[in-house]
Amino acid sequence: MKAIRVHEAGGPEVLKLEVVEDPKPGEGEVLVRVHATGVNPVETYVRSGKYPVLPIFPYTPGSDAAGVVLSIGAGVNRVAVGDRVYTAGTKTGAYAELTICTEPQVHLLPQPISFEQGAAVNIPYATAYRALFQRARAVPGETLLIHGASGGVGIAATQLARASGLRVFGTAGTAKGRELVAEQGACEVLDHRTPNYLEKILTLSNGRGVDVILEMLANVNLGKDLTVLARGGRVVVIGSRGPVEINPRDAMSRDAAILGMVLFNASALELFSVHAALASGLQNGTLRPVIGQMIPLAEAPRAHEAVLEPGSFGKIVLIP
Repeated sequence: MKAIRVHEAGGPEVLKLEVVEDPKPGEGEVLVRVHATGVNPVETYVRSGKYPVLPIFPYTPGSDAAGVVLSIGAGVNRVAVGDRVYTAGTKTGAYAELTICTEPQVHLLPQPISFEQGAAVNIPYATAYRALFQRARAVPGETLLIHGASGGVGIAATQLARASGLRVFGTAGTAKGRELVAEQGACEVLDHRTPNYLEKILTLSNGRGVDVILEMLANVNLGKDLTVLARGGRVVVIGSRGPVEINPRDAMSRDAAILGMVLFNASALELFSVHAALASGLQNGTLRPVIGQMIPLAEAPRAHEAVLEPGSFGKIVLIP
């Protein structure tokens, strides 16, 4: 099979398309023929060597894919050969034509959802769900601000929040992105490239502020986020690319909380709950992953450049 292999940490150029031996499933494992692979920012951090936990070289990147079950190992009973599935992690990497998963890492993909959309489910939607409901404990009727709402996690969060009865404000840096966020159900969409755009949040909330903020770029926004929180508000930090200075009094005066979140810290029970909820949303149509770009597997370096560019729009997927 063909797969992307990384032999050393570095820039996108270290992503090499190679021919490797086809993997075979062992006990409790599932072999998936990959039809699409999701590209996530975390994979660029791992590739560059700037992530707390690094794989052993050489390795194949990626955790999110969608495809068809080709074969199963002994003891597997949740899926069968021929099932359409999406992955929530893999043992051998998702940037490949074939991937091996443990049985808990594969989930049935409802028929209305394409393989490309299926590859956009795991990290974006599981991250958004865990941030909203397991970390921030958002409840219907609360107001939510999503920074960078036109990206994969932002779109997922918008759809999940609207389906759960939250009032959603979103930000995006391009007209196309803001139109997309509005289409997903945000009641107000702001341009985060304009000066003092957060002041509009206070106006839109009648001076009260927002209950929850999902923050994709904390090193730029966290200090300002604290000034637009309502009393008892929570900021969930999903992404950051460096340090930031804040005024603790802005949190103290509001009894506010700053919550960190990494999906890989979720327990098995938490992940089971997440994917049960996502399966329901995919089936009933409330969750609809948006694909921004489809890039051939051989051009994985270009995908790693694109996923970090500002003005994100939907999800980037690789096609083997």
